[in-house]
Amino acid sequence: MIIKNYQLETNDISKYNFFLFYGDNEGLKNEKTDYLVKKTNYKRFLYNEKEVLNDTESFSNSLLTRSFFDDKKIIIIKNTTDKVINLLKNLINREIEKIIIIFDADILDKRSKLRNFFEKENELACVPFYPDDFKSLNFIAQNFFRKKKIKISQEIINLIIERSNGSRQHLKNELEKIDLYTTDKKQIEFSEIVNLTNLGKNYDISELVETCLIKNEKKVSKIINENNFSNEDAIIVIRTFLVKTKRLLHLSKNIKSNPDLESVISSYRPAIFWKEKEIVKQQLKIWSEKSLNKLLYEINNTELLIKKNVNISLNILINFIFTNSKITNN
Repeated sequence: MIIKNYQLETNDISKYNFFLFYGDNEGLKNEKTDYLVKKTNYKRFLYNEKEVLNDTESFSNSLLTRSFFDDKKIIIIKNTTDKVINLLKNLINREIEKIIIIFDADILDKRSKLRNFFEKENELACVPFYPDDFKSLNFIAQNFFRKKKIKISQEIINLIIERSNGSRQHLKNELEKIDLYTTDKKQIEFSEIVNLTNLGKNYDISELVETCLIKNEKKVSKIINENNFSNEDAIIVIRTFLVKTKRLLHLSKNIKSNPDLESVISSYRPAIFWKEKEIVKQQLKIWSEKSLNKLLYEINNTELLIKKNVNISLNILINFIFTNSKITNN
């Protein structure tokens, strides 16, 4: 059954054990997942599709294992595709109580078997997550400053949104920094926002990712050496990779039906800022659709590793960055 993402908070969803979250709005997916965890007070467990499919029997049995401490579970399976449909059907036929399973997928077209199955079955919840537009991101930012009772110009809000690259998750990360900075402030100046949101004289996270994706290893090394990245930055950087790679994959697929690269880039939403267009063109020449799909898988695996190994997350990230900034045959 198709459910709008906002209905996860307004409707009674207690009858659902299985959810399909699909689409490329990672920030909104994270929000709704966090909401379900908080509402149910269930313990969260993260997997990716490959590790689940490598041993489906063991995974299925672990779901049914009861313990005093973790009998209530929310299982999130990242990077899911149509390959999990047999597992899903098997789990539906087994007795599953106090367990919620979220199949987290990228963009699924209408031909997807997984999407069709979720849409047709009334006991399953199919929730699409489409990209935010400027209006929705502007609403989030305006609402944040309104609640904080901080006076701020639309120019500054536009700047924050621009540097978020159309990502709700990145926007919220920047607003969290501002929240920590503005404990007792009632007004913020443009210069303060520049320094707070990675817009200073040094390179920012977005430029690090863009540089890696054009495989400029020398500049990547320079950016890392000139910036004091921390373990806390690792998750922001890897999610920036996720957003940028999904964008490239979307563009790469569209080029198949429309070889006019300029037209494809111009029609992409959320809009690609003019400063980025030439870099995006370079990236599309370097990365094939196949290599982008492989990169997406590596990004999801790296994010899981970062979350499981917080103390060495920066080392994990840097290893990922240098591996993917090397020139190879894609």
